[in-house]
Amino acid sequence: MKVKRIERLTITVSDLKAAQRFYHEVFDMPTISESDDNITLRCGHNELILSLGQTETSRAKKTTPGSADLRLVVGDNMEDILNHLKSYFVNILGEPVIKQGIDGQILAVNITDDDGNLIEVSTYSNR
Repeated sequence: MKVKRIERLTITVSDLKAAQRFYHEVFDMPTISESDDNITLRCGHNELILSLGQTETSRAKKTTPGSADLRLVVGDNMEDILNHLKSYFVNILGEPVIKQGIDGQILAVNITDDDGNLIEVSTYSNR
């Protein structure tokens, strides 16, 4: 079997509305759908599902707010990324670092959302 892509990712949060506000305001992710225990956002060509965790619709065995670690690739340069994050008072964890991404070299900076989920905001240096 050859996997084409990951289409959705579910992260556990403690406050749906606060998480929705964070991801919409900071990353401009529009809401696709909402229910009592999860909110689905569009993240590029993928879905990011914000979930309260151990609910009737939860399929994972154990879910914990703050346990996700994800990389978001954006089309902006690092200076603009840092200015944007600072304008929303997002806590930036350290300085940008050069790393190897799936399609080449990236420049990345780490932040956390309100629950402590780690988000690496990255940009490809060759684009």
